[in-house]
Order: sequence, then structure tokens, then C-alpha cells
Amino acid sequence: MKVLYFASLREAVGTESEELEPAAHVRNVGDLVAWLAARGEPWSGAFAAGNRVQCAVNQVMARPDTPVSAADEVAFFPRVTGG
Repeated sequence: MKVLYFASLREAVGTESEELEPAAHVRNVGDLVAWLAARGEPWSGAFAAGNRVQCAVNQVMARPDTPVSAADEVAFFPRVTGG
């Protein structure tokens, strides 16, 4: 699985992308976020509760219940606010 980080998330985790092999129990975006956060800092801080993070799976906006697989590209980016 290729995981991409954009904007402040990229700065927080110190990389723009990673090739990962998540644990077998990671079946959706919510599981992936929990698994990433459980790796410790800097991921736990980047994905801490209250941080508004959006996700896309294979360049399609995703929700926490969106399935993920080893062949997917998953992108995380901060929620954009308008003004």
C-alpha cells in the first residue's frame, strides 16, 4: 500500500509517502488511521483526535468505512476550510 501525506501532514510525519504493509486487521480507512497512529510519534500526533484529516483512496474521496487493500494508494491531507 502506498500512503501519501500532503501539506501539514507531510510536515508532521516527515515524509511525503511510504510503502507500507499494514496489519491484517486493517480493512478500511478508519482501521488504517488507527494502525498508523499506533506506530507512535509522529503519526500519533498527526492523526490525534481533533485533527481534521481527509482521505482519498485511489484518488477518490474516502470515509472511515471505505475499504482499503494492499494494492491501494491512500492519500491523507488536512481538511481545507474556505473563507
